[in-house]
Amino acid sequence: MKATILNAPRDIRVEDVPDPTIVKPTDALVRVTAACVCGSDLWPYRGINDVTEPTRIGHEFVGIVEEVGAEVRGLRPGDFVVAPFMYSDNTCPHCRVGIQSRCSAGGFWGGNDRDGAMVDGGQGEYVRVPLADGTLVSTREVPDDSLVPSLLSLSDVMGTGWHAAVAARVQEGDTVVVVGDGAVGLSGVLAAQRMGADRIIAMSRHEPRQRIAREFGATDIVEARGDDAVTAVKELTDGVGVDAVLECVGTNESMSTAIAAARPGATVGYVGVPHGIEYPVRDLFVRNVGIAGGIAPARQYLPQLRDDVLSGAINPGLVFDLEVPLSEVAEGYAAMDERRAIKSLVRP
Repeated sequence: MKATILNAPRDIRVEDVPDPTIVKPTDALVRVTAACVCGSDLWPYRGINDVTEPTRIGHEFVGIVEEVGAEVRGLRPGDFVVAPFMYSDNTCPHCRVGIQSRCSAGGFWGGNDRDGAMVDGGQGEYVRVPLADGTLVSTREVPDDSLVPSLLSLSDVMGTGWHAAVAARVQEGDTVVVVGDGAVGLSGVLAAQRMGADRIIAMSRHEPRQRIAREFGATDIVEARGDDAVTAVKELTDGVGVDAVLECVGTNESMSTAIAAARPGATVGYVGVPHGIEYPVRDLFVRNVGIAGGIAPARQYLPQLRDDVLSGAINPGLVFDLEVPLSEVAEGYAAMDERRAIKSLVRP
């Protein structure tokens, strides 16, 4: 089969790899019908995260179940499924409290499982899914193609934006700031709106992203950064700051902005992968500002978000503004790297 390989920084290729098979009785084999490029894929693509050897890549995909192992009970061939960006058994102590991202038996796509068997990356034609019953969420019947982008977004970005809002404790009537206008930040705007926030301030300098943010529920746009951004937020809130902040970038600047925009007693929900962040602990202590978040347990939120997509309540697939065939996946990476695209959808 064909699969995407990251060979070195900015060296993305589609190569022939072995066809996956059922290895364990808890596996499923999924034919990928849509995948995508994630902002976190850009860290190794840019060489910020080390690339030491050719690596399967891609952790967001939807598709059709082709085959199941003998111990799989909740899935059947022909089911349309959404795969969260990590696989999990959904039964371990961590999963049972809703943190499937720390499943004691789980792992990531694009490497070996705990027994050394290959787990395919999502940007390919097929994927062997370990722990299939605990990992995959089915719609049973194949949905209309118009819904596929939104269902695909539940694999990661919508669940991650939702987690930021959960961690920030967004409540009905709140005023919220979202730091970051990538797909996760835009999904965070939609999550805050869905949770009943009264005012949502999106930080963005890019008109196409601002347009989606407003469609998702943003009431205000702040184009400034750093201290000027904090000043703008304070002006919009009569000097008070906001009730909840969603930090969806992961840099020290973005976190500093998020913390400074929070009113006393607010919580910053962070889901941006941290790079070089230093926390102002005394300031957090004095103002009683909380920090919560981490790797989103996308599997925990998937059933609810799936139902919201299927009912038409949310349309998070708007974050995809470029579609490429698998053979041109390198262009999907380049477009996001160069900020010509918010998020690239890949069709095998």
